[in-house]
Amino acid sequence: MPETETWTIGRLLTWTTEYLTDRGVSGARLDAEVLLAEARGCARIDLYAAYGEPADEKARAAFRELVRRRAEGTPVAYLVGKREFYSMEFQVTPDVLIPRPETELLVITLLDRLKAFAEANDRNPTVCDCGTGSGVIAVCLAVHGPACEITALDISPAALRIATANAHRHDVAEQIAWVESDLFAGVDPQARFDFVVSNPPYISQAEMATLAPEVRDHEPPEALCAGETGIEVIARLLPQTAERLCEGGMLLFEISPMLEQQVRELVDRSPAFQLDSIAKDLAGHARVVQLTRTATASHERSE
Repeated sequence: MPETETWTIGRLLTWTTEYLTDRGVSGARLDAEVLLAEARGCARIDLYAAYGEPADEKARAAFRELVRRRAEGTPVAYLVGKREFYSMEFQVTPDVLIPRPETELLVITLLDRLKAFAEANDRNPTVCDCGTGSGVIAVCLAVHGPACEITALDISPAALRIATANAHRHDVAEQIAWVESDLFAGVDPQARFDFVVSNPPYISQAEMATLAPEVRDHEPPEALCAGETGIEVIARLLPQTAERLCEGGMLLFEISPMLEQQVRELVDRSPAFQLDSIAKDLAGHARVVQLTRTATASHERSE
């Protein structure tokens, strides 16, 4: 950054936006604002009240380092250690995926199902968040949903630490049971749930190579890539969930729109489930699969 003029907040934002844009960073202006707010220890909206004020050297030094790392590809959420999701702030580190807006549809869909369940039944629903990651789904359910008994699973101890911290941040830690588990492998075999929700890995190996470098090179690959076809984890999730759902219970999970036909075919081969619907995101793409566990599956298990 040249030193010939006073570095005001506004000038820093303008220069950095151009700098990041030239390096192929999308959303460069927003990134610049988030990083400068982090460096100054203020809210992003406060930058505009201080637009013409000089930035002190301490803030500028911190900002330079953040901008350098952003230009190298590190995601903003990892640089500032947090991300907004469902109008709530969550801690994130490279141990967990960065929450994305598409997953909010999964939360909204499940909240609607939970409210309908609460109105029709005289007990609290039991919910399992399979592959909780940063805990955004479980925490949102605990904060915004009806009273539920929530269990959150993840194979990664580091992810569970982040998820637990996020639950404490939003004062719902006591409402969620945390279990280190590869899908349902570590769960009490007698446990049964009314709802299972999951945002599983669903990227194929070929698709991984096409992802933006900031995703491919920085986010945990085991939380992104399911295997050669992208459907491997979902194929494991369905039969394991069938063993854990109450009769009439529901499995809701996020998919890539590219997997819609494969998922439909997989469900067709799974007598334990009936396809209820596939909700579409704002772009009109298939995103949230909703399955109901059939009575046939319950009968077969009891025999």
